Amino acid sequence: MEGSWFHRKRFSFYLLLGFLLQGRGVTFTINCSGFGQHGADPTALNSVFNRKPFRPVTNISVPTRVNISFTMSAILDVNEQLHLLSSFLWLEMVWDNPFISWNPEECEGITKMSMAAKNLWLPDIFIVELMDVDKTPKGLTAYVSNEGRIRYKKPMKVDSICNLDIFYFPFDQQNCTLTFSSFLYTVDSMLLDMEKEVWEITDASRNILQTHGEWELLGLSKATAKLSRGGNLYDQIVFYVAIRRRPSLYVINLLVPSGFLVAIDALSFYLPVKSGNRVPFKITLLLGYNVFLLMMSDFLPTSGTPLIGVYFALCLSLMVGSLLETIFITHLLHVANTQPPPLPRWLHSLLLHCNSPGRCCPTVPQKENKGLGLTPTHLPGVKEPEVSAGQMPGPGEAELTGGSEWTRAQREHEAQKQHSVELWLQFSHAMDAMLFRLYLLFMASSIITVICLWNT
Repeated sequence: MEGSWFHRKRFSFYLLLGFLLQGRGVTFTINCSGFGQHGADPTALNSVFNRKPFRPVTNISVPTRVNISFTMSAILDVNEQLHLLSSFLWLEMVWDNPFISWNPEECEGITKMSMAAKNLWLPDIFIVELMDVDKTPKGLTAYVSNEGRIRYKKPMKVDSICNLDIFYFPFDQQNCTLTFSSFLYTVDSMLLDMEKEVWEITDASRNILQTHGEWELLGLSKATAKLSRGGNLYDQIVFYVAIRRRPSLYVINLLVPSGFLVAIDALSFYLPVKSGNRVPFKITLLLGYNVFLLMMSDFLPTSGTPLIGVYFALCLSLMVGSLLETIFITHLLHVANTQPPPLPRWLHSLLLHCNSPGRCCPTVPQKENKGLGLTPTHLPGVKEPEVSAGQMPGPGEAELTGGSEWTRAQREHEAQKQHSVELWLQFSHAMDAMLFRLYLLFMASSIITVICLWNT
């Protein structure tokens, strides 16, 4: 019993060795006596089907050359959070099987036939960046020519990892890679090549691309590389897929409304501060902008810091700054209308400097004899009551003189107070105009800078 078991093991080993070494240097020709108008006789290919587990070579030291080509028929999605590119490919692989050969003249003129791929040896080509289980449908067929060339096509939904750069969102371009390699056969057993040129693959993909949504295909390029793993070298072909986002959806839904809100905020400076409507209007506008950002958050990438996020933060900062400026001017007006302190001399000089003709600040309309720092008693044509030397006012005259002096002092106090109010009002209007111009300058420079960055 033990001897018979040993002989069976030896027989299996020699049978396997025979399949590997059978026909070294000999051409195998299929007997197609069973071919006819209904196709080929299945039994005629049994010798080929029996060699399915082994790489089809007559010399085991000669590597099998597999030509790879694919067509990208759809760009399904780009997940910015997981950095995944979802696409649909038609992968095509072509290789030679020296054990398949027949004479078309003897086989009813048949030069090509299809057969179930499960009956043939298939190269173990996979995509390195693949992040999901290969969901290739079962029961596919392959075309076999009379010279032993096998052409195998299979559809693939590929979820591949892609290092996305979302800084320029929504005007971004991405460059993803699809690396085809073998996980079993080294360069001594399998070499990868291309059956078509890269430009042919690009043109074919553009012609049959069925999705015209958010992404468009710019082009393809390739590079060949060798992967070293565990002391072994594996052949690879790397395809670079360049895609670009169509930004029209985000421009209409994000950038244009945000620009309108900022423009309305800038125009709100023309509302008079004294009316008390500017602050409530700006607060309402600021709340509306925050609601807009909350509603549009689903359109923005959830990872990284895109430039559009900086743009929104900049617009929000401009609106908050304009609100603070309005609050500051309102406070100045409140101080001017209640009990204004004396305007500092340096501030008074600066105000006179700005209100002089040809200066940057606008000239605030002034009343007659106002804003010059002169009290009514120092105005030309106004003389103080004179007392003649040697004349002493009598009791009645002293009483009248004291009353007139009190009245004059009261008038001077009122005039000085009114003069201080006018100075503070002029200062408030000058500050409002200056801060408004600074606001416009900062807004224009910031938005132009962001647009220039997007254009790069």
